[in-house]
Amino acid sequence: MSEIGLAEPLPPGSTIGVLGGGQLGRMLSMAAAKLGLRTHIYCDEPRCPAFDVSAQQTVGSYTDFERLTAFARSVDVVTYEFENVPVEAACHLAEIVPVRPGPRALQVAQDRLVEKQFISGLGVQVAPFARVDTAQDLAAALDRFGGQCILKTRRFGYDGKGQVSVAPGDDCTQALAAVGNAPAILEKRLSFACEVSVLVVRGRDGQDRFYDIPQNTHSGGILRRSVVPSSLAPEEQELARRMAHRIAEALDYVGVLAVEMFYMGPGSEEPLYVNEIAPRVHNSGHWTMDACPVSQFENHIRAVAGWPLGSTERHSNAEMINLIGKDVQAWRELAAEAGTLIHLYGKREPRDGRKMGHINRLFPKC
Repeated sequence: MSEIGLAEPLPPGSTIGVLGGGQLGRMLSMAAAKLGLRTHIYCDEPRCPAFDVSAQQTVGSYTDFERLTAFARSVDVVTYEFENVPVEAACHLAEIVPVRPGPRALQVAQDRLVEKQFISGLGVQVAPFARVDTAQDLAAALDRFGGQCILKTRRFGYDGKGQVSVAPGDDCTQALAAVGNAPAILEKRLSFACEVSVLVVRGRDGQDRFYDIPQNTHSGGILRRSVVPSSLAPEEQELARRMAHRIAEALDYVGVLAVEMFYMGPGSEEPLYVNEIAPRVHNSGHWTMDACPVSQFENHIRAVAGWPLGSTERHSNAEMINLIGKDVQAWRELAAEAGTLIHLYGKREPRDGRKMGHINRLFPKC
């Protein structure tokens, strides 16, 4: 059922339930408090970053429907900060309280094959892909695509996990074992110029707004740096926005949606390919916290609460750098840098590959 025309905006003092207690839930809670809204965090871990800044907390399994029911009855709307919330949990909650974005977005984003089929079915460009259940499937797809490819698990992979590079002639049994012999998808590796992401926020009235498109740099499968403006030409930016709009509209989406894309470079016949979607606020949008009047976090809260969307205009050029693992130990030096704004997530142990915080550096807008 479409959200358009439903119910009044939630007034200040209302409670937004958030599934997940990581750094995104933390920053959503801080944005909600700015608007006079409360958050109730539901997380399966007892010590999570969002608990420090939320009004209420529940520790429980995402399959504990009794605890989920109590959580739903304590809030006015539910959203989530990560896409691997069990769809069954979201559907159960939706029978009691509005869930925004809806469970359909989770169903699509949680399975890479379903995601690719959904996006390509909208006429939006994606890399050639094939379903892989057996070594024979993999060998046939490699022969069909030729060249370097990426074998990915269909579910639960993120930040470079659950994937391996393969090429024709490789041992297909070994490649499948490298991804745990799980149901998989093969994607042809594209030779792209850079990676970008489109951050669209869509309200309950179906209206959407876009942040400027960041250009992203990954290392080891983890986002390291995002900068705005990107190198895309104005007409390429408009194409990217149209692609993201089509996806958000087809999902009847409410909130912030990130659409990650490969940019093939100027003069390419098909300049942009969608890599994947993230039905939530996104790491590549953290620069909006300091370079825009209204951040992605506040606009997500506004959308799910039924409020008017805020401005997505950018007042400064920006560079966002993730603080990963022991990077955070340089907090004193970073805090002393003029023009550098530091955001730490309250995590206690700086493990390798763990996102501990980020910094935003602002520059005059060109």
